[in-house]
Amino acid sequence: MSITSSDRPVLYCLHYLGGSAGTFEMVAQHLADAVTCVALDLPGFGADGADAGRDVAAMAEGVAARIRADAPERWMLAGNSMGAKVALAVARQAEDGAPGLEGLTGLVLMAGSPPSPEPMGEDKRAAMIAWIGADSETRQREAEAFVAANIARPLDPDRMARTVADVLRASPDAWTLWLTAGSREDWCARIGVLRSPAILLAGAEDADLGPAAQAALTAPHLAHHRLVSLAGTGHLIPLERPEAVAEAVRSLAAGAVSNEAEAPAIPDSYAALIRSDRVNSRLRAALLQRAEPDDPAYQPRALDPVGLAILRAACARVLPLDGAGTIDFAARIDARLASGAGDGWRFARLPPDPEAYRRALRTLNAAARAAHDAPFVALGAEAQDAMLGSLESGAVSGDLDAEQMGFWFEDLRADVARTYLAHPVALARMNFGGIGAGGDTEPLPGFHAVGIGQREAWEPNAPLETAR
Repeated sequence: MSITSSDRPVLYCLHYLGGSAGTFEMVAQHLADAVTCVALDLPGFGADGADAGRDVAAMAEGVAARIRADAPERWMLAGNSMGAKVALAVARQAEDGAPGLEGLTGLVLMAGSPPSPEPMGEDKRAAMIAWIGADSETRQREAEAFVAANIARPLDPDRMARTVADVLRASPDAWTLWLTAGSREDWCARIGVLRSPAILLAGAEDADLGPAAQAALTAPHLAHHRLVSLAGTGHLIPLERPEAVAEAVRSLAAGAVSNEAEAPAIPDSYAALIRSDRVNSRLRAALLQRAEPDDPAYQPRALDPVGLAILRAACARVLPLDGAGTIDFAARIDARLASGAGDGWRFARLPPDPEAYRRALRTLNAAARAAHDAPFVALGAEAQDAMLGSLESGAVSGDLDAEQMGFWFEDLRADVARTYLAHPVALARMNFGGIGAGGDTEPLPGFHAVGIGQREAWEPNAPLETAR
């Protein structure tokens, strides 16, 4: 089969644990005029229920094989829960240039099982494994309870019956394999940070994989994404809110999630000074490099994607920037940590900088969960400010003790300030003319007007601004 229509993208739909291709029936109806929906049965589920199941890599390869066979010009992935983790693995292959997977334009992930091991209590895991292989009466009762526990509002009777039937025809081996292995697989390093635009749909009533979990565990792996919290919705989003899924697919196909990065604009007068022969060529190259837009899909080297997301949130509170454009302080700090460069000293009570950052970010995140039952990245600005402020008073400890966290926060503020002050935008805001005292040829031009309040004609003289 070859899908060749260039005006209709193809949406490959991957279901949740116990679901089937039929899970996306209503989504396909909502998209019938715009998108070709291809819903698949993952191994061990739906019409493929005789299969013993596969690990995440094998499931992803099966989906990739179907895409290669269809050969669509443009295609997207939609995944619910288990299916979302598989979708991320397929997207990684596509972005790595795997043959036959060209044309990926985006992902819609619903209550996604994240790249990291899925957050699930061991009692719940054990109970789900126990009943899937029980007698038929127990399985019927537990399957009904499983579906009911994963929706916020009742489905219509026919849809409920079909959804329960899907659970009952699932292979017990495949069900158990996902719970004991697949959901526990750690794909964080392999997924890294994806460039493909994505929309994350999270049910506000989903206790395990709701908005906070998506912000903390899945969003850090997506450079260009939008997180949408769906009120009155549980875990089985394609069944509960098919219209919301269709809307997300349409907006993604229309390019609603931007993948453009914008750097802060350097005032024309300061940009002219940088380009002038008064500036040493090596310094000019460094300043122009610092002025380049940061890569939104920067792959962290000292931290992991989740740690980088926490650091980005902290940096945004340490130094909020006004105006258009952004400076990715966290990515620049990570690059410095990975390079081994530094200022030549550290607090004796802190481990080496990369380890200190990793441990401090874990401590900060754990403290946020303890205080607010939410990860640091999911807190509002006021709560984040309070959490960071408490580091100075010794109120937070964990992988690092309270004193160490205070020292680390001092280092963080210094790193952010140092990174900002090295950026041409900061130099321009301060009207710093020192970059123009050199050049590449002797004699160096230097300064001639050195009196208080005196400025030379070539010096920038823009209104002094501050970050706020």
